Amino acid sequence: MPYGAKAHKPVSNQAVDYAKSDVAVFRRELFEALRRRPNVALRLGEVRKESEGLWVLKQGSQKRLLSGDLAAADLEDSDFTDQIRQKGVDMRIGLDIATITLKKQANIIVLVSGDSDFVPAAKLARREGVIFIPDPLWQHVAPDLSEHIDRLTSGFSRPQRGTQTADTVE
Repeated sequence: MPYGAKAHKPVSNQAVDYAKSDVAVFRRELFEALRRRPNVALRLGEVRKESEGLWVLKQGSQKRLLSGDLAAADLEDSDFTDQIRQKGVDMRIGLDIATITLKKQANIIVLVSGDSDFVPAAKLARREGVIFIPDPLWQHVAPDLSEHIDRLTSGFSRPQRGTQTADTVE
């Protein structure tokens, strides 16, 4: 599920309620729509902030700061990114793929991801005769995963830039 804590922006100290953000609302609606679909298993990891703190200076801002093109006093909230990360979902999905494959519960597995962390699971599935198809939702597919798939597909229309809403999930 989306990160649900509250925080404060690093420069302005403006309150941020992650649970009420457009991204959080969209993801909760998306997950609910996916749960209602037949033949879909939704696996969610844990979303949490990194232990070293919530905000990190963006690489471009860091370069400008180090080169002297930006003074520390001129930093703005937009120069930082939050350190919220998803943890544990890749292992859960990998175990699901292995279990489904070895129990011969499916002939085809469609994985909504293009992440190279799934290479071992993809290789196992294909060795056992399962057709393995990633759907990266129009994102990049890691080259080392590409060599261990049967085909690449997307079950969703390519979204228009800047128009992605919760309405596009059903």
